Amino acid sequence: MGRWPGGTQERLQEAAIELFTERGYERTTVAEIATRAGLTERTFYNHFADKREVLFPGQDAFIAGTREAVTAAPAEKSPLDAVLAALTAGSAWFDRHREAAQRRRQLLDAHADLRERERAKVAALGEAIADALRARGLPDPAATLTASVCAAAHQLGTARWLADPEEGTLAHHLRASFEDLRRTARTW
Repeated sequence: MGRWPGGTQERLQEAAIELFTERGYERTTVAEIATRAGLTERTFYNHFADKREVLFPGQDAFIAGTREAVTAAPAEKSPLDAVLAALTAGSAWFDRHREAAQRRRQLLDAHADLRERERAKVAALGEAIADALRARGLPDPAATLTASVCAAAHQLGTARWLADPEEGTLAHHLRASFEDLRRTARTW
């Protein structure tokens, strides 16, 4: 098994991306993903609810971690600064997995049902940020609005990062998106 870096989820994700790229998303089965990863179908289902979820490993942990980090941010941090700090905290991990993220993005762009799942994950991130901002004392509708624009800035920063031919860091692109947000807000 020397070809597989990382743990079981990473193995399954890499196998899924390979197969989705080779055969197409629709024509790839969970059994084939598990076999390619050198695992059983049961192991796949121990980690993922379905084959769409294999492209979103760790999203629930990321969302929960973001909520916790925003809630725990020092009171003197502005809502935007608290969210930006939470979103950039683990960005080095994504930088190390940039190629897989780019291949994943290509698959998401090619399949409407995968984009729908991605939108649900973005909505969940926005809800988690709003919950954390409310816990910090920011009332609604400001908490909901701030969370929504922060989730959009995160998406934009991630898209810029994936498309950057200079391979700048995710943290750099997230900071740039949040700065764009601040600049735009000052001109309103």
